[in-house]
Amino acid sequence: MSNHSLSNDALAPVADVERVFTGVSHASLWFSLGVGLLVMQVGAYLVPAMGTQDAMLAIVLGSLLGSGLLAWVAKIACDSGLSSAGLIHRVYGPSFARLPVLLNIVQLIGWTTFELVIMRDGTHAITQKAFGLDLSPLWTTVLWGGVLTLLMTGSMLTLVRRFVSRVGLPLVILSLLWLSWHFVGLAQQQGWAAFMARPGNGSMGMLSAMDLVMAMPVSWLPLVADYARHGRTGASTLRGTWLGYALANVWCYALGVLVASVSEPGTDLVTALLLAQGGLLALGLILLDELDNAYGDVYSGAMSSRSLHASWSLRRWGVTIAVLCTALALVLPMHSLEPFLLMLSSIFVPLYGVILGRLGTTSAPTGTTAKGMNVPAAAIWFVGIAVFHASAHWTPQWGSAIPSLIVTFALALATRSSNPEASPQ
Repeated sequence: MSNHSLSNDALAPVADVERVFTGVSHASLWFSLGVGLLVMQVGAYLVPAMGTQDAMLAIVLGSLLGSGLLAWVAKIACDSGLSSAGLIHRVYGPSFARLPVLLNIVQLIGWTTFELVIMRDGTHAITQKAFGLDLSPLWTTVLWGGVLTLLMTGSMLTLVRRFVSRVGLPLVILSLLWLSWHFVGLAQQQGWAAFMARPGNGSMGMLSAMDLVMAMPVSWLPLVADYARHGRTGASTLRGTWLGYALANVWCYALGVLVASVSEPGTDLVTALLLAQGGLLALGLILLDELDNAYGDVYSGAMSSRSLHASWSLRRWGVTIAVLCTALALVLPMHSLEPFLLMLSSIFVPLYGVILGRLGTTSAPTGTTAKGMNVPAAAIWFVGIAVFHASAHWTPQWGSAIPSLIVTFALALATRSSNPEASPQ
């Protein structure tokens, strides 16, 4: 293990005293992080591209596969005690790792800003519908940003164990149950058999639909280790992460399909939820749950930033990033930047395909690479990025994530050295 990693707790294995997450803790955290308005909106994209039965099959298969990858990385992190930045350093070498770590920080700042915009717009829709108020976007953004900044001054371990598991999770589940009951009732009124037999227009194939479903769990790959390293055992971390996120992903994607199928054509998802009986309260609770998504992004961004500049504390980095994202949410046209953020996210699929190939089939080491750059690993990553975008352009029916993961995993596994410290140059 390098002296740099020993002096930087963002790169060194986590202390045993901080390994406090049980399988239930992981399941609660990742169910909560898996629920969101954005997930439901993406689920609605499957309608009318696919028929109901094909869409549901794609949702289940894509969720199991995507969440399984997330849980696999989580187990590696728990076994090694390493953060996301620590895993990247371990596989790619410290001198090269700064590039993907920096790109991860950029995407986390972007997604946090996007979450603040979602919360701002959702709050505006709720207050206008319920109270006829036209709140200023400035003050709504500052309000949510202030709450996020305040959360960053506390302990992540305490937040997950005391608030998310005991308070946030039950409220979110009740909200999803209520909305599901309402929209299943509408589908039954309109004819449940007709809903289940509804055909698609054929514009999306099964693999590309699975790719879309996998997009959400895969987007958390660069963050999962920062939480999983606090798990008590690798097995419970894997089970909790997989179960928690898969359930949330299946539920929210399926609810998105259901809402889009029974609502009037052209009705956006937030409006449809608000029009539901009791939808105002349920949407408000789901909107509040978006806050932990933003918190998850900022915490991981702070951990990665600390790996680059250890003289700042994790709390100082977290508060700084939260304030920066609040300011960006006030000035950036985030909805038009969403394609850029999705493109940026695509580089992390092959990045973690390499990590899984190198560390996922063996006992993960507990240190970081001593020095230098792992040239083969970096080259495979670049090949994976090329495969991802080539697949999207030439074979969209196969999806992008699955081909990129297969290629990078296979190449990384085939070129893995028996001595993990010997490969960097």
